[in-house]
Amino acid sequence: MKIFLKLILVICTLQLTYAQTTKGTIVIDSIYSENLENNFDENPTREVGVYLPPNYDKETKKYPVIYFLHGFYGDHNMLEPMKEILDFAIETKRIRPFILVIPNQKTTYEGSFYSNSGIFGNWEDFTVQDLVKYMDENYRTLAKKESRGITGHSMGGYGALNIAMKHPDVFNTVYAISPGALAIVREYGPNSNTFKELSEISTYEALEKTYFGKVMVAFARSWSPNPNKPPFYCDFPFGYKNGELVIHQETLKKWHDNMPFYNLENYIDNLKSLKAIKMDWGRNAGERFTQQCKMFSIKLENLGIDHFAEEYIGTHVNNIYTKNGRLPQQVLPFFEYYLEFEE
Repeated sequence: MKIFLKLILVICTLQLTYAQTTKGTIVIDSIYSENLENNFDENPTREVGVYLPPNYDKETKKYPVIYFLHGFYGDHNMLEPMKEILDFAIETKRIRPFILVIPNQKTTYEGSFYSNSGIFGNWEDFTVQDLVKYMDENYRTLAKKESRGITGHSMGGYGALNIAMKHPDVFNTVYAISPGALAIVREYGPNSNTFKELSEISTYEALEKTYFGKVMVAFARSWSPNPNKPPFYCDFPFGYKNGELVIHQETLKKWHDNMPFYNLENYIDNLKSLKAIKMDWGRNAGERFTQQCKMFSIKLENLGIDHFAEEYIGTHVNNIYTKNGRLPQQVLPFFEYYLEFEE
């Protein structure tokens, strides 16, 4: 009887140990970046959420890294609710153990758009240079482009596509989840009410009551900053004078230079050198997202750039961060297939 009880105890202990080792861990790290130094109160020290796979502290092997760029209003704290999904994907063998990184790029104007503003910080350089270097020097990463993937949702999807397009020597694969800011359409455009509303706003208190107004300020601070133009310190491509629409062509060009749709021809070789490109969007996300995503995919196709594009049943935010959602069912298996893992 005693032997039987001991055997049961050993089995239970083994089961408990197995359960414990199938869970990853989260580390909240931080990086100080000279690329982010500025005179407008944007903090150059940024938190970085790092997901480490099960048994990371018990092994010596190296792992591929997936860089996840959060959306507008988001930050690194979204990693905590994502952890269960990441564990689930590994447990169910949708992907082998990996490291996932979410840098905090929430700004005083909500989101950096992962762009080099110059005035408010060079967020693209921070991501590509500082963040990747820090991860490779401080964690057991497979420090090569073939083992680095970049993804993100909404603003982060824009950032993932824009950065991968410009830096195929750093990131070899990209998956954009419902990317925004690809082109000027709908609420981003001159014939919407967005810029008419903005022309009547002169305080941050009034700006807080709008959504698209805040997004346009974030665009402008990212792509057309102007330190001599309070209160928002940026220029807009569209404005109003005596009730009539005015198009500021110089500023519009700056926006076009930062929106991937208008720049694909300049990066054909870079895009073709990527191992894999995928983008998706929810059918019911709103015509702003569906239109620009379809435009972007069609232009990639016309330029002869191989990629995957998928419209799924969902909105801009649902069917992503659940066990049946896009992250474990589509995004992570994509990287499982295309990233290089340690043998």
